[in-house]
Amino acid sequence: MAEKRGGLGRGIGALIPTSDVPGERPVDVFFSNTDAGGAMVAIEGARFGELDIESIVPNPRQPRSVYEPEAFQELVHSIREIGVLQPIVVRPLTDKAGKKQYELIMGERRLRASKEVGLKKIPAVIRETSDENMLRDALLENLHRSDLNPLEEASAYQQLLDDFGITQEELANRIGRSRPKITNTLRLLNLPAEVQRKVAAGVLSAGHARAILGAPDSAAMAHLANKVINEGLSVRAVEEIVALGKSGTTGGTGKAKVRAG
Repeated sequence: MAEKRGGLGRGIGALIPTSDVPGERPVDVFFSNTDAGGAMVAIEGARFGELDIESIVPNPRQPRSVYEPEAFQELVHSIREIGVLQPIVVRPLTDKAGKKQYELIMGERRLRASKEVGLKKIPAVIRETSDENMLRDALLENLHRSDLNPLEEASAYQQLLDDFGITQEELANRIGRSRPKITNTLRLLNLPAEVQRKVAAGVLSAGHARAILGAPDSAAMAHLANKVINEGLSVRAVEEIVALGKSGTTGGTGKAKVRAG
């Protein structure tokens, strides 16, 4: 089952044309543009595909040499439960025997975590150009034009922050959004996996999800998410449940209050 798991949505891959090169499998299910308005802008010098993990070789210029174990295991768990939300970035290579390979440019942690999970393929941006700034600027310029769900948007923001070493303020300036908007969207990545899936599926709004983040633990967040879906609670109602739980005015722990609803 692990090798069949993919990302939840299109993410940054939605901004890049799928590959039509022989041997590179397009990922139309998760990442193709389905917007009839055709608002996306193609990125010159890059294409998107799903690659065999074993065909990707390490980047000798990879600056990261230390991986914080706890954070890495969280990424492994996320990929196991949800899949790879955002593609790695690679450069096409041909070895001495003429075999096609890809050199990793960005996404070392995602690649390592995917291998640990047992994935056989991974979504990747395949970049022909050596002009790194062109790809980065195109991604930043076009991010807001794509119809991403809130979780995809959050994951795309995080990828840009991590891979290109920019700040939230710089990201906000580049795509014309406020820093609080970006910060609040990134907070969605703190939701437990089962709640993230509901946001990605569109059955739970970003507003509800942000309110749920105030719950004391993952179990309470999951319970509140189900309560919102089953009972049609408003965002304000969720905020009140969380606030009452934190205040302890009804007796017992905040956790108990949230579960009692």
